Amino acid sequence: MALSSKASQDHPAAPFSSRPALCAPERRRLILIAAILASALGFIDSTVVTIALPSMRDSLSASLPQAQWFHNAYMLFLAALILAGGALGDRFGLARIFTLGISVFVLASIVCAASVTPPMMIVARALQGIGAALMVPGSLAIISRAYPKEDRGRAIGIWAGASALTTALGPIIGGLALTFGGEEAWRAIFAINLPLGAFAVWLLWRAVEADPTKAQTRVDLPGIVLATASLGLLAYGLTRLQEGHDGTLPLFTGAATFLAFLWVEARSNQPMMPLSLFAIPAFSAANAATFLLYAALSILFFFLPMTLITAWDVTPIEASAAFAPLSVFMSLLSGRVGRLADRIGPGPLIATGAAIVAGSYAAVAFVTPAQNYWGGVFPAMCFAGLGMAFVVAPLSTAVMTSIDDAQSGVASGVNNAVSRMAGLVGVAAAGAIITGFYLGAGGTLSFGADYADPLHISAMTRAFQQICYVAAGIAACASATGLLIKRAT
Repeated sequence: MALSSKASQDHPAAPFSSRPALCAPERRRLILIAAILASALGFIDSTVVTIALPSMRDSLSASLPQAQWFHNAYMLFLAALILAGGALGDRFGLARIFTLGISVFVLASIVCAASVTPPMMIVARALQGIGAALMVPGSLAIISRAYPKEDRGRAIGIWAGASALTTALGPIIGGLALTFGGEEAWRAIFAINLPLGAFAVWLLWRAVEADPTKAQTRVDLPGIVLATASLGLLAYGLTRLQEGHDGTLPLFTGAATFLAFLWVEARSNQPMMPLSLFAIPAFSAANAATFLLYAALSILFFFLPMTLITAWDVTPIEASAAFAPLSVFMSLLSGRVGRLADRIGPGPLIATGAAIVAGSYAAVAFVTPAQNYWGGVFPAMCFAGLGMAFVVAPLSTAVMTSIDDAQSGVASGVNNAVSRMAGLVGVAAAGAIITGFYLGAGGTLSFGADYADPLHISAMTRAFQQICYVAAGIAACASATGLLIKRAT
C-alpha cells in the first residue's frame, strides 16, 4: 500500500489542504468502493446481529440485560472511541487508521463467532466496537478527502445508496441461515465480515498514493477515558433500573463524568470533540437530528425482531425482511436525494424524511395488536425505509459541508459518535421502559423470553406497541429539528 509518510516529512508545517492528494482522480472510485464495503461491515453487523439476538440469547443462555449488552458493549466503545478515531486519522494518516480499523473489526468478528458464554460475547463485541471506532469515521471522511467539495454531495449520495444495496443481502442471508441452519447458525453471520473486509483493504492498497498526516495532532486520552466511563456508567445505570435495582448512583456518576468530559474538552488544546464545532448552527442542528432519529431507529430495530420471532412465531428470514425497505429505498433514492441536497439544502429533506419515519413508527404501533406482520407491520416499515432514504445522505451532507475540509476527520467522528451514542442510550433506556410496559401489561417472565404462554405473548405485544409510540415521538422531534437546519443553512 502506498501509504507513504514522505509528504509529512518533506513539509512538516504545510497546511493540511496543501498536502498531496489522497489518490489520483481516476482512482477515487476505488476509494469510494472501499468506503462502501466498510460501511457494509457495520450495517450487516447491526442488522444481522439484531435478528440473531433471540438465537444468540437462547444458545448462550443469556438474560435480556445480557442480550442488551451484546448490543451495548459494541455501541459503548464505538461511541466513545469513534471521537478519537477521527483525530487519529488526521494524526497518523486517514487511510492507515481506516485500514487498521477494518482489520481489528474482522479479527474481533472471529472471536464473536467462537464465543461460548455471554461474558465472552460481550468482550468480543467490545473489541468489535474498538475496531469500528477506527473504521467508521474513516468511511465518510476518506470520501470527503478524496473528492472535491463540489462533487462531494453526489459521492456521499452514491456511498449511502450503494452501501444499502451492498448490505441488503446481509439480513436475508443471515435470516436464511438462522431459519434453516439450526440454533448455532448465528455464528456464521460473523463470517460475512471477512471477505468484505479483506477486499476493502486490498482496494485501499491499490488506490492510496499519499496519506498526509498532522504531526502536531495529539490523542486526547483524558477525553477517551471520561467519554467511555460516562457512557458506560449511564448504560449500566439504565440496565440496573431494568433489572429492578437502584440505578441512581451509576446514573448520577455517569452524568457527572459526562460534565467532566465536557469541561476537559472545553479546555483542551486538541480535544477529540471540539466544542467549537457546535457553535456552527447547521452542524449542531444536524447532530441533534442525528441523535433523535438514530435513537428512534435503534429502539425499533432492537425490539422488533425479538417481538416477531419470540412472541409472534415469525421466522428469522421473515423478520429480516423488515430491514429490506431501508436498504432498497436508500439504494434507489440516496444518490438523487444527495444531489437534491446540494441544490436546495439538506434541512427540508431531513424534516420531510423524519416526519415520514415518525408516521411509520406510529403506524407500526397502531397495527401491532393484530399481530399481523405481512399485512400490517411490514407495509409500515416500507414507509419507514422511504423516510430514511430522504434523511441519511442529507444528514451527512449537512455535517460535512458545514465545516472546513481540514476538520473533516474530526467532524465525521463527532457525527458518527452522536449516532452511536443515540443507539447506546436509546436501547439502554428503552430496555427499562419496555420492561415497565411488559410488567404493567401483566407479564410475569422477561420481555423477549421464548415461551409459548398467552399472557406472556400478550404482554410482549402490548409493551412493543407502547415502545413504538415512544420511537415515533422521538422521530417527530427529529423532524422538527430538521427545520432548524434549514434556517441555519
